[in-house]
Amino acid sequence: MLDINNIRNDFPALHQLVYKKPLVYLDNAATTQKPKVVIDTLLEYYNKQNSNIHRGVHYLSQQATVAYEEARICVQKFINAAYSHEIIFTRGATESINLVASSFGKKFLKKGDEIIISGMEHHSNIVPWQLACEEKQAFLKIIPFNENGELIIEDLEKLITEKTKLVAITHISNALGTINPVKKIIEIAHKHNIPVLLDGAQAVPHLKIDVQELDCDFYCFSGHKMYAPMGVGVLYGKEKMLEELPPYQGGGEMIKNVTFEKTTYNELPFKFEAGTPNVGDGLALAAAIKYLEDLGMENIKLHETELLKYATKKLSEIKNFRMIGTAKEKAAVISFLVGNIHPSDMGIILDKLGIAVRTGHHCTQPIMDFYKIPGTVRASFALYNTFEEVDVLVEGVKKAKEMLS
Repeated sequence: MLDINNIRNDFPALHQLVYKKPLVYLDNAATTQKPKVVIDTLLEYYNKQNSNIHRGVHYLSQQATVAYEEARICVQKFINAAYSHEIIFTRGATESINLVASSFGKKFLKKGDEIIISGMEHHSNIVPWQLACEEKQAFLKIIPFNENGELIIEDLEKLITEKTKLVAITHISNALGTINPVKKIIEIAHKHNIPVLLDGAQAVPHLKIDVQELDCDFYCFSGHKMYAPMGVGVLYGKEKMLEELPPYQGGGEMIKNVTFEKTTYNELPFKFEAGTPNVGDGLALAAAIKYLEDLGMENIKLHETELLKYATKKLSEIKNFRMIGTAKEKAAVISFLVGNIHPSDMGIILDKLGIAVRTGHHCTQPIMDFYKIPGTVRASFALYNTFEEVDVLVEGVKKAKEMLS
């Protein structure tokens, strides 16, 4: 079991007052707080190693280059990719998905083709595919979900045709907490020789990810949701798939040779990493990964599962409490409404009590349209949250309900 009080000492941001109340930070699905080791890694880079990498022959450049490529290997091992060159550093899950949508669309998509996504996708896994489909006059098809917030997987087989080119699915819904049966989805798609992209932004902080065991073709995630800085993320792609895709952006580093007549592209992973990379945040991402591995992903999952059970029980005892998303397989996310209280009003009062939650549609407007609601209050838990904080949330919701009813 994790020593949560000891772990909380690693996170400076947790030890502050908000409106003279101890901060209760429950907005982890939006972004997590950062442990001191991650902050120190970033400072160490800019204090001592700051240099552009790969092209320099001087000491600092060589040191930074080695550290950055070691960070790539760290990510590779963390998700069990076959090769380090299957790891592409990006600005986050959004850019990773846009990279694949753009490059895959250029190479493989043509008029009348189809891309399949689900009804519970984040906008970042909807809009890039809409753009690709609009450009090539292709079609977007949607796997529906039921009232519990579970995908109706049997509909996937019905949606697949000879024109289906790719399936793009969220591993865990940021709005509902649903853990989707992605391995089964991949098996169905691969039976028809269709590649699969997984949006893993919400999954990587909570689950042990093994991309080879999943057999996904692409996996995308962001650093800032897994205790690393903002502005860094990862695209994993199978070597064969990445080799076939054209570059996403042009510039330095992604080239082998440039003349005014023709440019030849660099090898993987550099073909997809145009320009000066975000070296410091890449090193800090590796520090966050090592921090998670030291704690143990299974230990983290166990703690968060107990938090979810406890919070679900306590909140459900509140009259007129309605949970949005009741899938059997869930991550530590609770989206809810209380009676007719608008989620924003609830969120404002909770904030005054020092409780940070997210309100609104959570960049998943189609989900809100399905439930015919304006949005939800979302409490999302992380490895450093406590049962005492759940109690504070419950009392806060009760107080807000009393004030607003």
